[in-house]
Amino acid sequence: MVNGDYDDRFAPLIDELERQLASGEDAGASIAVAIDGEIVVDVWGGVADPQTGAPWERDTITNVWSTTKTMTNLCALMLVDRGELDVHEKVAHYWPEFAANGKQDIEVRHVLGHTSGVAGWDQPITAADIYDWELSTSKLAAQAPWWEPGTASGYHALNQGHLVGEVVRRITGDSLGTFFKREVAEPLRADFHIGLDPSQFDRISNVILPPPLQIDLTALPPESPMFKVFTGPAPDGEASWTSDWRQAEIPAANGHGNARSVARIQSALSNGGGIDGVRLLSPETIELAFDVQADGIDVVMGLPIRFGLGFGLPSLSTPTIKPGRRFFWGGWGGSVVINDLEHNSTFAYVMNKMGAGLLGSPRTDAYTTKVYEILEA
Repeated sequence: MVNGDYDDRFAPLIDELERQLASGEDAGASIAVAIDGEIVVDVWGGVADPQTGAPWERDTITNVWSTTKTMTNLCALMLVDRGELDVHEKVAHYWPEFAANGKQDIEVRHVLGHTSGVAGWDQPITAADIYDWELSTSKLAAQAPWWEPGTASGYHALNQGHLVGEVVRRITGDSLGTFFKREVAEPLRADFHIGLDPSQFDRISNVILPPPLQIDLTALPPESPMFKVFTGPAPDGEASWTSDWRQAEIPAANGHGNARSVARIQSALSNGGGIDGVRLLSPETIELAFDVQADGIDVVMGLPIRFGLGFGLPSLSTPTIKPGRRFFWGGWGGSVVINDLEHNSTFAYVMNKMGAGLLGSPRTDAYTTKVYEILEA
């Protein structure tokens, strides 16, 4: 059921993938592990389309949801590394309109660490509005923060990419997707896309929708950040099946790729900043990922979360990601990428069948556990 290549020491991980596929817990999935910048596991299996039985192929891609944020925030860190962006500078320094309505003191680090107070859009807002870059960023620039910036984290679920992306655009003149393609994906020959060309649509495995989120919105006050994020607009997995979603640039949520491409790119971070002669960051800039911006109950997710700059850090909510020099993030339904500087490793998991919950899934935990049993043996 599993195709691809892997170092023999990772056989227990491949056995776990085969077990999950055979049980139906996973439908179609890919797993990759890089050590010292070299891919040592590159496997895939299952079905890309459960209705037709079409298999998940080597070049199958799917929407990875918030795993996209690791690519977007990598782009921001690259500008930091080049001296073009300062994480302690005001966002409005680069994007003057953002100073409106009490946001003049929000710093870039607040956006990268989910503490800006601008965790989503004021309503009314529709999915179509989010596909329109000028409209959606102008709305964010005009609104007021929902809490005092820097005092708490509130997961910027759908809009972090618009905030970071507009800063990148103001500095470089390029959209986030364009910058990422030219400066990251193409140099690394990585099959990951933020804003997908229709010529690639036939390779997509549509996500399989998860159970509804277990959030009782009726019990929340409408002014709460959790209510606003989860209703503005409401999470909609079916949106990812549409051409409008795929072609738009939604740099917090609509990246398309597979585990190989995710691990290929992110392994630059676990390998000192570069791979195969392509350098994205300096080791000093990578250290910023560990600069804790928030450590407590996230006011949007309602979970104990630690955020560094652009990435999550191990916390009580992620028990299979052990404390140490590791930073990560994942996508709705279970996709994940973990950069581990203790083992110079990157682990990525991408799948089509979405699990329940906001952060990871039992499958994510099972694969992560196997990876660390192997790395720490």
